[in-house]
Amino acid sequence: MRNANEPRPTDRRDDEAAERPRRVTVTENGPVLVEGPVEVVLDDGTTVTSDRFTVALCTCRRSRTHPWCDTSHRRRTKR
Repeated sequence: MRNANEPRPTDRRDDEAAERPRRVTVTENGPVLVEGPVEVVLDDGTTVTSDRFTVALCTCRRSRTHPWCDTSHRRRTKR
């Protein structure tokens, strides 16, 4: 068992990710793309997380999986 005062072992990938800034890409008429993993705090105070390498955050509020984008912002065309 590890003492609470001992430093926690870290994964090399965690160190590399901490050294560089997160990239956020804003797209016109689409989602905000964020390099993951991410933790999102919603307006009601709830926290949701994703460990994906890139996360699409909904900006149109039409997504059924809000805050994650489900491409509901795309215009539907009749066939």
